[in-house]
Amino acid sequence: MRTEGSQSTGPAFEGRRWLFPSAVIHELDPGAVRPGHRPRRTARDWLVDCTFFLVAVGFAVLAAEAVSREEDLPDSLVLLDQWLGALACAAVWLRRRWPVGLAIAMIPVGLLSMTSGGAGLIAIFTLAVHRPFRYVAWIGGVWLAVQPLYYWLRPDPDLPYPVAVAFSVLFTVAVISCGLLVRSKRQLVVTLQDRARRAETEAGLRAERAQRLAREAIAREMHDVLAHRLTLLSVHAGALEFRPDAPRDEIARAAGVIRESAHDALQDLREIIGVLRAGESDDAGRPQPTLAALDTLVAESREAGMKVTLAQQITDPADVPASVGRTAYRIAQECLTNARKHAPGAEVTVTVTGTPGDGLTVTVRNPAPGGEVPPVPGSGQGLIGLTERATLTGGDLHHGPTPQGGFEVRAWLPWG
Repeated sequence: MRTEGSQSTGPAFEGRRWLFPSAVIHELDPGAVRPGHRPRRTARDWLVDCTFFLVAVGFAVLAAEAVSREEDLPDSLVLLDQWLGALACAAVWLRRRWPVGLAIAMIPVGLLSMTSGGAGLIAIFTLAVHRPFRYVAWIGGVWLAVQPLYYWLRPDPDLPYPVAVAFSVLFTVAVISCGLLVRSKRQLVVTLQDRARRAETEAGLRAERAQRLAREAIAREMHDVLAHRLTLLSVHAGALEFRPDAPRDEIARAAGVIRESAHDALQDLREIIGVLRAGESDDAGRPQPTLAALDTLVAESREAGMKVTLAQQITDPADVPASVGRTAYRIAQECLTNARKHAPGAEVTVTVTGTPGDGLTVTVRNPAPGGEVPPVPGSGQGLIGLTERATLTGGDLHHGPTPQGGFEVRAWLPWG
């Protein structure tokens, strides 16, 4: 298989490197290998290599006993057979570095040495695992073609010639097939890891985009609020300028309004610092909803056919800061929209509690839908935007399914 070129591995790959072959690790994480060096064997590689070496040695020992029983074979050929078998077993340790060269070299060695048969099968298996099919087709074809010649030169005393050739060919084809299966599995692992890595990257980009859009929306709302407060400042300051002889009480009242508006504008300005804004809004000057508008939102949802229960335990919603009230309203609005799409017909409960100093808590909960819900478009970006909105306000937001199968969104926002 290919051993170069890829990106960093995904989180599922970390911590389990010893379970993967070194070729797969190099494919998934080429930065782990220094330039000009080969990948280091993993624990799995050492286990597999030791097992193959022992298998080759065991086959050579059994074959050596069979060779020694051949009466018409000269002692020099017996010795040559055994020496070639020993060298072939030692060459098994080089199968990862030179799979093509080892497979080619084992063809003439296999004709001269019966004891090298195990090492030869391991070499052809390694070739099928580590190299493309064109190498396997050519070298494997030559390997199969010499089988009749081998049994013609050294017939099996226990099996007829056609049976021995057929058995050897089928066994070799089975070994090559196993090698191709292992190669396909490795390629599948690399492909799945690459897809998981790309999916993770795309999910991160979508989350960043949702956060950016949420920041832009908050910036537009802050623009509207600041514009409203600065307009009040301008109106009252203009009144003082054109009526310097106004009664003292009226001047004091206008000055108080200017002071409060300036204070509120500074508070809103602190919140907008750090919030990125792209482009101009087309709806500047639009009045922004606050917590006091929550009753109207619930009434509109009920008119649309939803079952909504509002439990607002805030005595005077006007006491809630405007920025906190806007965030609470947007959270309830998004949650009602999601409930209408994903749990139609289910009763939604909106609970708003809190006191100055303890913060404001908004909870929106709905049970599991009564029947099958048709699929609707949506990727959870709205909840990501709500989390970003709550974080920028200084609070936090959590969401997820309930043990009964419903869904709950709980947000805490600072108040005071």
